[in-house]
Amino acid sequence: MTRIVADISISLDGFVTGPDPGADNGLGTGGEALHTWAFSDDPDDRQVLRAATARSGAVILGRTLFDIVDGPHGWDDATGYGAGEVGKPAFVVVTGSPPESVRLSDLDWTFVTTGLPDAVSTARERAEAASKERGRDLDVVLMGGGATIGTALAAGLVDELQIHLAPVVLGAGTPLFTGGVPLTLTQRSVTVTSTATHLRYDIG
Repeated sequence: MTRIVADISISLDGFVTGPDPGADNGLGTGGEALHTWAFSDDPDDRQVLRAATARSGAVILGRTLFDIVDGPHGWDDATGYGAGEVGKPAFVVVTGSPPESVRLSDLDWTFVTTGLPDAVSTARERAEAASKERGRDLDVVLMGGGATIGTALAAGLVDELQIHLAPVVLGAGTPLFTGGVPLTLTQRSVTVTSTATHLRYDIG
């Protein structure tokens, strides 16, 4: 069964970017420390990354994150989603309007202008189609940014939350949890490495 999985790195004080994120500073000041684990040689970090990308039938991004990854300092063959791990999934972007052009034109992009629930439905369809092609269940991965994941959690659109807790205190930045909507979580697994604590929860 296709599940909607929110997957994001976070600091000990709850931020998913450092201060002043932007097109030329995507993770904000000091925010690169959040993703140290993704470039680690630790075999447990590599396994967490490999498992997450291998089960990705479709990936959802907000427009701000898309503009960063598709920008001049964004993804390339070495740093794109699942680079060197698996074939690329479909990417679904939640946006007010599609971009005039796409730098990463070799990837499969769909731009949804009618809101996050419709983006989730579109991504689920793409993931289910990919599941049939590969003969195994694949998930929809909601990779961010923080506001998009926060909105999805508040709207009850997420089945599983995977957090990569980095051993860093950023002091400020983009918070993942802004309050107002309680969540009931069931812990599924904890993997501790030298660069992060990887936590998986079922929601509800």
